[in-house]
Amino acid sequence: MICSQILADSSANDAIREKLLTNPDKVYFPNFGSGDNILKEGISIDRVLFTIPGTDIKIYWYGFLITIGILLAMIYGFRKMKSVGIDPDRATDAVIGGLIGAILGARLYYIVFNTEGMKFSEFFNIRDGGLAIYGGVIGAIVVGGIIAKLRKLKLTALLDVVAPCFLIGQCIGRWGNFFNQEAFGANTDLPWGMLSNTTMTFVANHYDDLGGQVSSLEPVHPCFLYESIWCLIGFVLLHLYMKHRKFDGEIFLMYIGWYGLGRFFIEGLRTDSLYLGNIRVSQLVAGTCVLVSIILIIVFRGIIKRNGDYKFFYQTELSKAQLEQYNSYNDEQKERKELKKKIKEAKDKGESFIELQKEFDSKFGKNAKNEKIKQAEEKDKNSASDADYQSILDSNDEETAASDNIDKDGAAEDNNNDGEEE
Repeated sequence: MICSQILADSSANDAIREKLLTNPDKVYFPNFGSGDNILKEGISIDRVLFTIPGTDIKIYWYGFLITIGILLAMIYGFRKMKSVGIDPDRATDAVIGGLIGAILGARLYYIVFNTEGMKFSEFFNIRDGGLAIYGGVIGAIVVGGIIAKLRKLKLTALLDVVAPCFLIGQCIGRWGNFFNQEAFGANTDLPWGMLSNTTMTFVANHYDDLGGQVSSLEPVHPCFLYESIWCLIGFVLLHLYMKHRKFDGEIFLMYIGWYGLGRFFIEGLRTDSLYLGNIRVSQLVAGTCVLVSIILIIVFRGIIKRNGDYKFFYQTELSKAQLEQYNSYNDEQKERKELKKKIKEAKDKGESFIELQKEFDSKFGKNAKNEKIKQAEEKDKNSASDADYQSILDSNDEETAASDNIDKDGAAEDNNNDGEEE
């Protein structure tokens, strides 16, 4: 009886293996529904979206979906920037730099922690996948953050806009993993468990690495789907909470915690994790992010509650001055053209244009706009009401606060000394 069962199982496995080998382009969902349906019969997928006519250049679904995710994220982000006091024009440089940093960081992170022996010479070969999200987030923050500082933008306020954008990009980009048939997990009998020639081959080639616990001929968890749904829910929640944030940077910390929480559990299912020794790198990073984000939110909320009213970046003179320049751009360009026209007419008539040139230089000269921004910064520094403004996570503010405490302590000591001398 036992021998008959073993032979039956072996025969069934051979049939499944043959089916997958014969239809390498199909993905099956064998547990979906009680009767026959298109998902059980298998759906054909092609990693290539299309080939550019007249060339051998192929556009892959993976890259296309990542691009769509980035574009939608940018549309959303630029629409939200003014609400947190960020000048969209100034932020453009930081966004472009952040995108470059994200791609480089995602690829570098993947190569460093990849256990397949990937070489740095393969750095730019990303058509087959190989981008680690955490590396992308780190790269975007480092490069984009440096540019934001140079452009006199508050990084924490900018990150509150960027956080939901990350979730948009991740939600859509994860579907690129479906077309590549990657980012899947261990076996499951759930209705959405998937099976393909690619999953079978990967599990078979890594059978020993997976501890012999995963069958190559049974459906696996579509982890990319779980993460896509988790990111979508996170985006909706952060979008709704944006108006209720308690400090600049809170939305970003919530993003770190939310994404980390989901990634921690999803990563535990995956069969293609990046490792540091015997530790899943992404799971370690995810767990750390959850703890750090919770602690920082509690700490910063406590500080704000003790100190009283908190002033957001959009309430500062610097932000108002930057947005004023942004909003008045069209009017300034119109006035600029009119002044240039008057100067030209005066020159053509042989009349004096010195006063007109002075007016032009004072309004549109090289240092004119910078001067307005400097004046706004000085107002923020000298205004007692604006002294309460803190950009959470901003080292400059921490240094200023520390300096203020030192000055206060020093003043207190001087007063005590004066009292003793009297």
